[in-house]
Amino acid sequence: MNDLPLGLLWALLALMLVLSSFFSGSETALMMLNRYRLKHLVKLKHKGATKAHRLLQRPDRLISLILLGNVFVNIAASSIATVIAIRLYGEDESVITIAAILLTIVVLIFSEVTPKTLAAVKPEALAFPAAWIYVPLLKAAYPLVLSINLTANLLLRMVGVQVSKNSHETLNKEELRSIVTEAESLIPSRYQKMLLGILDLESATVEDIMTPRNEIYGIDLELPIEDIVNQIRNSPHTRLPVYKKSIDRVVGFLHLRNVLVKINQENFDKQMLMNALIKPAFIPDSTPIHNQIQHFKMEKLRIGLVVDEYGDVQGLVTLDDLLQEIVGELVTDEMTVKKQADGSYLVDAGITIRELNRLMQWELPTEGPKTLNGLIIEFMETIPEEGTSIKLHGYPLEIIQSDQNAVKLVKFLIER
Repeated sequence: MNDLPLGLLWALLALMLVLSSFFSGSETALMMLNRYRLKHLVKLKHKGATKAHRLLQRPDRLISLILLGNVFVNIAASSIATVIAIRLYGEDESVITIAAILLTIVVLIFSEVTPKTLAAVKPEALAFPAAWIYVPLLKAAYPLVLSINLTANLLLRMVGVQVSKNSHETLNKEELRSIVTEAESLIPSRYQKMLLGILDLESATVEDIMTPRNEIYGIDLELPIEDIVNQIRNSPHTRLPVYKKSIDRVVGFLHLRNVLVKINQENFDKQMLMNALIKPAFIPDSTPIHNQIQHFKMEKLRIGLVVDEYGDVQGLVTLDDLLQEIVGELVTDEMTVKKQADGSYLVDAGITIRELNRLMQWELPTEGPKTLNGLIIEFMETIPEEGTSIKLHGYPLEIIQSDQNAVKLVKFLIER
């Protein structure tokens, strides 16, 4: 090397710095690649992505190759810089020290910080072209890389670390939720809410979304036929449970289209009503929502009664209720949550916690009581009087309306 012209030494030093920059930047770029976008590009047969994906199947070999090349060019650059310093200023130790310090600064700025920062900002721009170089380079240096890997893996096994042949990255529900939430610029708000609703299906049961027992609108067969006909004509629903005295004694479901014509006949009686009934479906209250959607689909049902472990009816759930968990409210009830001029909200205390959280983007706990009324009573351990103000899990509210049995209407004082 001492016999080489000084100009050639400078050119070799510059080449070593460029190669060092390439190894450092490409390493960061390949490791910064979004694995899920990479798999998508592979499916689209992007050649650079395909090669990068193949390299990342064995990251230990890729890292060994990159570090082998980086160490080699950095040592070569150090040797060349030392020769240049000696040729210019003699064999003084201070000259060699200054040359080493200057080279360290140059390498740090031009071969480490700059390329790695660029790689972190635009990983694909560097990773895909680099993959074309690394694939043949890995084949050429395979014996050396393999020996380095075997030694490194042996050392890792000695400390209890097993290097798996393939690493499969998976995302849990909360990580998927974060991805969907952060993709606001790519996913319209309505679709974003639908995706979040789908992610919530796993943890929700029919008990979370059912119409409570005391709000079920049904037909009591013990009533006079005139009252039953009047109920059918004024019903806000198309499917009604039919029972005897108590909702626990359901005999079937009535689809109004099956009797609307018949009720105008003079001979219409309870037996004709019974003949139009559909066999009732009963759903355990712990049934996950996604399972019930599948069950409704298989059995071609649209409505069912929710029962507890003792067989007592706790509520009613429809296919519309299940779908609302995914697509949101099918029909908006303005009286459920109503914004006031001062920024506060009047809320019907019968609303479910899940629905309130979804409408207001709040984080009230859903593990215990299912309704706002139940949550307030559990929190206070009594039924509060009108005018009572509390801070419910960080949300200040005032009881506007209540009776001896339940809270009816509350006012959330500020928007959190």
